[in-house]
Amino acid sequence: MKLSDVYIKAFAEDCIVLIVNAYNTVIAEKKYQTDWLENDFSELLGHHVNENELSLKKGITCKTEKKLIKEVDSQLKGFADKLPRIDFVYFKVWKMQRFECYMEAKRLKENDSALKRAYINEGMDRYISEKYPIGCMLGYNLEGDVEKTIDGVNSLIIKDKRNSETLNLISNKLHKSYYESNHTTIGILKHIIFQFPTI
Repeated sequence: MKLSDVYIKAFAEDCIVLIVNAYNTVIAEKKYQTDWLENDFSELLGHHVNENELSLKKGITCKTEKKLIKEVDSQLKGFADKLPRIDFVYFKVWKMQRFECYMEAKRLKENDSALKRAYINEGMDRYISEKYPIGCMLGYNLEGDVEKTIDGVNSLIIKDKRNSETLNLISNKLHKSYYESNHTTIGILKHIIFQFPTI
């Protein structure tokens, strides 16, 4: 494994540590409402990522609602409004290179199939189709049990005849609700599910 690959892996893990720490702070402070929109949660978590001492120590900055630009047609007026947006971009400069880590977030509820479908179609599938660079999915579980919610997501994936792409719980020291799914095009996609209990 090249040094840069080792660095990228460590950087991605630091980003996961930062978002999990931000989540733990939000839960401890209880300054959220379960009827919030997805971007409300993301903005609050992003704020706590950047306030965390580890982000300064590691030189990592988090931006929310970041537009993703690949190529620009300078002749096309209004192109910026049509660019895809991803919820979180973490970046760091090392040895004259900028490294970026991406996270897309979706709200979830145990008994809400529409939210589970959006998690697949507007989250996972954007990574799988490579509309988004490889990164990590975040689920904000706002009602019900995390395991039952993920069982529901998996049921929809199986219904789509994509059995090999289901989310599998993986033992992980960073967060107890850590899942991975495997995809032919992109390999492993990480999923971190955050439970937001009613205050």
